[in-house]
Amino acid sequence: MRREGKVNSGGMQKLYGEFIGELLIRLGKLSREKLEEALKLQAQSSGDKRLGELLVELGYCTEDDVVEALSIQTGLPIVNLREERVDPDAIMLLPPEVAYRHMVLPIERRDSVLKVAIADPLDIAAEDALRFITGLNVEPYLARPSEIKSLIEQHYMRRVMQESQDEQIEVIEEVEEEIGDPTRLAKEALVIRLVDMLVRNAVRERATDIHIEPFERTLRIRYRIDGVLHEVPAPAKRFHAAIVSRIKIMSNLDITERRRPQDGRIRIRVLAREIDLRVSIIPTMFGESVVLRILDRSSSLLTLEQLGMMGDDLSRFERIIQAPYGILLATGPTGSGKTTTLYAAIQRLYTPELKFITIEDPVEYQIDGVNQIQINPQIGLTFANALRSILRHDPDIIMVGEIRDRETAEIAIHAALTGHLVFSTLHTNDAPGAITRLLEMGMEPFLVSSALQGILAQRLVRKICEHCKVEYEPGEVVRRMLISEGFEEAVDCKFYRGAGCDECRYTGYFGRTGIFELLAMDEAIRELVLRKAPAGEIRQVAIEHGMHTLLQDGLRKVLLGITTIEEVERVTQLPNGNPPR
Repeated sequence: MRREGKVNSGGMQKLYGEFIGELLIRLGKLSREKLEEALKLQAQSSGDKRLGELLVELGYCTEDDVVEALSIQTGLPIVNLREERVDPDAIMLLPPEVAYRHMVLPIERRDSVLKVAIADPLDIAAEDALRFITGLNVEPYLARPSEIKSLIEQHYMRRVMQESQDEQIEVIEEVEEEIGDPTRLAKEALVIRLVDMLVRNAVRERATDIHIEPFERTLRIRYRIDGVLHEVPAPAKRFHAAIVSRIKIMSNLDITERRRPQDGRIRIRVLAREIDLRVSIIPTMFGESVVLRILDRSSSLLTLEQLGMMGDDLSRFERIIQAPYGILLATGPTGSGKTTTLYAAIQRLYTPELKFITIEDPVEYQIDGVNQIQINPQIGLTFANALRSILRHDPDIIMVGEIRDRETAEIAIHAALTGHLVFSTLHTNDAPGAITRLLEMGMEPFLVSSALQGILAQRLVRKICEHCKVEYEPGEVVRRMLISEGFEEAVDCKFYRGAGCDECRYTGYFGRTGIFELLAMDEAIRELVLRKAPAGEIRQVAIEHGMHTLLQDGLRKVLLGITTIEEVERVTQLPNGNPPR
């Protein structure tokens, strides 16, 4: 797909936009005024869309006009997919997610050549992916994007449906009800297989969430894998209402209610594993949007060693959780692994001589020997009320899923100061920020100073796939940045990234690990808390006393070949705001 005149990704967008626009004007397909208007709209959207795509959306050009101009620009021939026979054997050569991501459709194979329909001739990565996956030479043809997308959905959906006919998900405790027409549709074999396929593929792909999102003319389905959303082939929009109805039946929700959010839960057995699906449905402009959180009941909880803490942080963390009383806070955004870390701490401390009670929303995993409480605000069972009650049950170690308000914070601090060890979470960006947050909630500085034992801020980064891990040279700018952050070993260190393979869905990443910022309370930091010092001053003293920041811990894992600079940038702030390329 490489052609004369191609430029790197930094200049590709400009060349494509201006040249396509001029070509369309010369062909008499577009006026100068409409081109200028489209270019302004493109600039306002940060250039995320190709100009040709935007012109079609605005109705200023047809798909055929843009394909014709692209053919002139690149010298690629055009194929009419409505008249072309697509070879099923050629389709089998390419995984659905690759075809969908790059919007390419294999048409036929002739010896060592694969004929492929493409929508974007400037997607240079597509040719590399096709050649790498198939081992064939690629012969690209231009085609209408809408036809490519339609045929991808048609062929790959048929293929997956055929594969799944003999495997049906078993719903545990599904409730049968007298229901109307929408439910009867949802119980048709085709719709049942569609929902089964979506869940089964998500579990097989190690997804943690399934997002089903309706738009005006299309249905989008995405899996969150290793913390990043990946679009997958979706059925036609006409199946959307039936799919949502099927999910509502499985989770025992009100099938007639479409105006209000609903939450539910499904227990299923799939691929010989018991899975909990937490269902959240919200109404949007074009129908109900669904998110299914996947909790694998058969998977084992992580130990402290498996979390990814470096040796020095792990030793300090273990000293904190061995304290007889006090509070340990885990901070970070939703989905950063806070609860998993606290579960690992509980497992490390567990002994029959101690009583453990947790208050969670929801209870994500069951821990043997631990009393776990699911809060239910609808009946008044909140974090604060539950925490107040369990103190009368003589616990030694308490885990509070989240400190959300002043009342919960006050009771947690009271429990810590009366001989209990309390684990909880807080939504702050870094460890010192948790102290500021507690003070903003109205907690007295002397109480915070006395109760806190430590604060752990954390994020999750994707790990380099071990199946396609390759060495590369990042450039002197990267090495200088690392040296400036105190990593002198970066001068001659080897750097790695994933080339992309079947195991990692051609992302170069497989699995996740944590990066951590552990603030251990000592006398100097307690003094700063007592005088309400700003978070920046607390951070500086903590660093002087041995705390590694999230960025520093992430860069340590880059130098060890565990993750990449790009991943650390995705979850932290690199120096000067932008990563060196």
